[in-house]
Amino acid sequence: MPLALVHGLGTALGLAVYALAPGYRDKLAASLSVAGLNNPRMRRRAAAQAGRFACELPWIWLRPPSEVLRHVAPADWSAVDAVRASGRGVLLLTPHLGSFEIAARARAAISPITVLYKPARQAALRALVETARTSPNLSTAPANLAGVRTLLRALRRGEVVGLLPDQVPDAGEGEWTPFFGRPAYTMTLPGRLASAGQAAVFLVVVERCARARGWRIHVEALRDAPTPARLNAAMEALVRRFPEQYLWAYNRFKRPPGAPPAPECDAP
Repeated sequence: MPLALVHGLGTALGLAVYALAPGYRDKLAASLSVAGLNNPRMRRRAAAQAGRFACELPWIWLRPPSEVLRHVAPADWSAVDAVRASGRGVLLLTPHLGSFEIAARARAAISPITVLYKPARQAALRALVETARTSPNLSTAPANLAGVRTLLRALRRGEVVGLLPDQVPDAGEGEWTPFFGRPAYTMTLPGRLASAGQAAVFLVVVERCARARGWRIHVEALRDAPTPARLNAAMEALVRRFPEQYLWAYNRFKRPPGAPPAPECDAP
């Protein structure tokens, strides 16, 4: 199936869900309101992009990386390569924005990368995702202590590792920090990895181009230590650049079981 058809079907799916599922529609509106972006046009565009994301996932997973990367514009990885040439490791942070599944595949075409992931609950889906996310130069590490140690060893070898910085962490592994002015439980792992592995930190966004023209990768160095506050501020700026491509239905503001109440907000 050509990518144009995949994205066309995704657009139709996203808009259909938006029209027929009031719960999804309300969740989308509530999340966009937090960022001051809630208007009918943005809601429809965000729903269409979410549908494209859902339909392109199996397309990306089930094709050889070389075939997928033919649809990706050449990216400027020079700053990342310079850090690696100095012998230091690199931490790539890719939020739930655009086609983030492309980022690790694109980097794996240049050098080894290890990415942290949360295994799916369903056994069949877990097997599919683990197989799809493993390819030449691309390794995965589960989101647990063993996985974190795997990332740290890779950083100390001067390699590249990646994770989703806006994934809500488990209790005790994050802190409440504003995201678009609302408390969000934000992981402290990036800061700990960067410090322990003496790693340079980069934010990566894979923009989904209009009219099914593929994807464009944006790589930006994070100059300061990746504290939760700095991470959220940096991610806010990226989301405002590509607002319709953020997964607004993801519950970024949930309170994980066992976590302390959010400041001035006791709601889960």
